[in-house]
Amino acid sequence: MKFKSSLDALILGCLREGEMHGYAIARAIEHKSVGALKAGENQLYPTLHRLEERGFVVAEWQEQENKPPRKVYKLTEGGMKELERYRKSWEEFATGVGAILAAPKQTAGEGHAN
Repeated sequence: MKFKSSLDALILGCLREGEMHGYAIARAIEHKSVGALKAGENQLYPTLHRLEERGFVVAEWQEQENKPPRKVYKLTEGGMKELERYRKSWEEFATGVGAILAAPKQTAGEGHAN
């Protein structure tokens, strides 16, 4: 899985829970990853625009009381299908990496000092 598509998957995964504006998506990525992942504005908004162009998310401006309107993003049916493709791809990737990085299994008699 490439990094650029990983951000796509993270955004779609966050939007699965409901509509969000960009800042909320960035905070959700950081919070859900327990601080391990962060999405800066220079990465997040171009990715959101690309996902919108591809029909995976839709956006609308929402008015706020005493604040400027904000753009809110929502997952589409196509976005749900794309998220499922990413999820399957990630599982395959994680299984492969796990198999390589796993501690070697010891056979009977190994690991004992004589």
